[in-house]
Amino acid sequence: VQLQASGGGLVQAGGSLRLSCAASGGTFSSYVMGWFRQAPGKEREFVAAISWSGGSTYYLDSVKGRFTISRDNAKNTVYLQMNSLKPEDTAVYYCAAAAVMGQEYDYWGQGTQVTVSS
Repeated sequence: VQLQASGGGLVQAGGSLRLSCAASGGTFSSYVMGWFRQAPGKEREFVAAISWSGGSTYYLDSVKGRFTISRDNAKNTVYLQMNSLKPEDTAVYYCAAAAVMGQEYDYWGQGTQVTVSS
């Protein structure tokens, strides 16, 4: 599975961005999809995940109520809608695919930079 993330950019605090991750080369609808992020000097952290059907979602506590993960299996795409952005959300965001929720992610996209200015 190949993953291509896009949609990052520079935004002021309180603003919004929507990240997209397009998948190819596999059966997208059979994968759990996740978003992770890595800020400078920090380890990569989990942000959000969505089940293959879209019926279950999980979030990092600090983004609950601000970020929404969704997927469109017909378009082989997963999204991360980010609202009320904060400077601490600044990071490179990666999408990833896993066969089973809670297990290791096998496929990773290249990352897209999100910068939130104060």
